[in-house]
Amino acid sequence: MSLFDLNLLEIQAKLQGKELKVTDLVDQSFARIQDVEPKVRAFLTLDEENARAAAEQLDKQLASGGAASPIFGLPIGIKDNMVTEGLTTTCASKFLSNYNPIYDATVVSKLKAAHTVTIGKLNMDEFAMGGSNENSAFHPSYNPWNTEYVPGGSSGGSAAAVAAGEVYFALGSDTGGSIRQPAAYCGIVGLKPTYGLVSRYGLVAFASSLDQIGPLTKNVEDSAYLLQAIAGHDPKDSTSAQVDIPDYLKALTGDVKGLRIGVPKEYMGKGVDPAVKDKVLEALKVLESLGATWEEVTLPHSEYAVAAYYLLASSEASSNLARFDGIRYGVRSDNARNLLDVYNMSRSEGFGPEVKRRIMLGTYALSSGYYDAYYLKAQQVRTLIKQDFDQVFEKYDIIIGPTAPTPAFKIGEQSGDPLTMYLNDILTIPVSLAGIPAISVPCGFVGGLPVGLQMIGKALDEATLLRVAHAFEQHTDHHKQRPQL
Repeated sequence: MSLFDLNLLEIQAKLQGKELKVTDLVDQSFARIQDVEPKVRAFLTLDEENARAAAEQLDKQLASGGAASPIFGLPIGIKDNMVTEGLTTTCASKFLSNYNPIYDATVVSKLKAAHTVTIGKLNMDEFAMGGSNENSAFHPSYNPWNTEYVPGGSSGGSAAAVAAGEVYFALGSDTGGSIRQPAAYCGIVGLKPTYGLVSRYGLVAFASSLDQIGPLTKNVEDSAYLLQAIAGHDPKDSTSAQVDIPDYLKALTGDVKGLRIGVPKEYMGKGVDPAVKDKVLEALKVLESLGATWEEVTLPHSEYAVAAYYLLASSEASSNLARFDGIRYGVRSDNARNLLDVYNMSRSEGFGPEVKRRIMLGTYALSSGYYDAYYLKAQQVRTLIKQDFDQVFEKYDIIIGPTAPTPAFKIGEQSGDPLTMYLNDILTIPVSLAGIPAISVPCGFVGGLPVGLQMIGKALDEATLLRVAHAFEQHTDHHKQRPQL
């Protein structure tokens, strides 16, 4: 049995009882990586020397009776768009292939303070732009359940590494579904917190009004522990919410009696695989048996979410990525003959096709004569989408539907059709536009591939999300299934 099959409390008990050492956990991680990484390819960079040194230091701390956090000594992977001091941070782009940050992202600092061990940096779609992990400039990652299929994106490396048992848990970032969709495709738990709950300081920006860091874990309890460690106000992040952080573990009561669930008809209709819809209905029956009730509701402006999102996110990307110019950091073209060449050629050679596509779209939407027609209109639609959620939450405690309209698709199947690829995010994007939290939990399998159940909550009410997700998980065994690599 893998040490990673133990739950957090069992691991901490064994560490405190001297039955287990942090070095054992790190050894387990690297042994598993050596075994399955050629098939999964979840990592871009491994930090073995520093990880083993950190593990030895933590073992000394444990031997001297040092206080241990609930996630003490656990091996973790970090998505490669969160800066890590002295460890290459590439955003899966050739542009940043030589970038070694001189500081840690706030979430990385918090995890170090909680004494986790960073194993390495995880693959992703370049600059977090994509939903399949095929847009990485270095190599795609593969779904551990079937390596002919995508693991989702953009946090596909993070999801694949957790599902394959390479790390205990991982961090991802979610702009339009990039934690929840890969979690669904890989059969694990993915939580997108409320915008502002987790600091974005040190997260390389894609779309600043949408990006949010969150955990990818094997189960809901682990998600609560990890969120507890990374949530909280950060003065370095001007969008960080100044709110008290509750004890998320206390929310895991298993009680959902009287819970009122809204199920949007737009999330269960055209475009959603009937087999996926059936799995969602089965999940609702489980919650009904625990005392919850559900009714069909409507989110009428959801149909405009994808169009609004790609205008807004691409516009913000156009602005954020202007800093990558071949001058300050990153790769500079060797073929440039003058300053203008440095800008043009460095960006042409450094960015991949999907990043260029979104920069062009965003620059167009922000340009003179088109701003009001596109960017401003998309912002107005965003407000309407948020109002839809507000109205439903006046009557219901939580909203439930599928995370993605289908299970994972085959590698190469949609890479030539960006519009079809964009539509895979149709069920996750509205949540991101509204800035509210959502969690994806496994709810079954279709054709041997996992299906995700998306639970959507009120702003800053992660406690309710975790409570309902945990109650559902305790009465099913989908989260206990493991891929056979």
